[in-house]
Amino acid sequence: MRHFFRLISCLAVAALLSACAASQPPAKRDYTAYKESKPRSILVLPPLNNSPDVNASYSVLSVLTYPLAEAGYYVLPVALVDSTFKQNGLTVPGDIHQVAPAKLRDIFGADAGLYVTISKYGSTYTVLDSVTVVAASARLVDLRTGTELWSGSASASSAENQNNNNNGGLVGMLISAAIKQIANNLSDSGHDVAGITSNRLLSAGHYNGLLFGPYSPHYGTD
Repeated sequence: MRHFFRLISCLAVAALLSACAASQPPAKRDYTAYKESKPRSILVLPPLNNSPDVNASYSVLSVLTYPLAEAGYYVLPVALVDSTFKQNGLTVPGDIHQVAPAKLRDIFGADAGLYVTISKYGSTYTVLDSVTVVAASARLVDLRTGTELWSGSASASSAENQNNNNNGGLVGMLISAAIKQIANNLSDSGHDVAGITSNRLLSAGHYNGLLFGPYSPHYGTD
């Protein structure tokens, strides 16, 4: 019996240590190259779209500049950038992402480029619910040297902070899910969720996030 309790105690300690290890935050990012680069202007490239929604790239692109500007960076106008790429025969994000950083620097004169990849965009219908999810990752690259300065990922869902009222029973839940699916498709709720994802991904001042830019009053404090 004594051995049994000892075994139980060891398993409990191991489970506790495992839980503590799982709850630890990710390692602190090394910002050495980022701080040495001191980017002032950012070129946002059209995002790569790995989702089935053909509108995802332009939808996400339209909401990427706001958090960057709020963080204190000058962001090249996306309409001007898009037009310039088209004038040079580049219309596909996959081709644009293959352009050498030095070439992008020559054309646009920006200090850094933001490369974004969309992994999820749009609404999915399950039996009892309809949820819109947008997930993306980003890399900030020094266009003068090609050095990666920062990378991160974020996601958002329409199900967050949702008050599930099941008073209508199973039939009510099915009807509610169907209505939400139709409404999401008609209104492109993915665009609204993309704005939340973009803010989470590119806002400065949070753990392992972007550093504040030179046009922010918080510049140099992080």
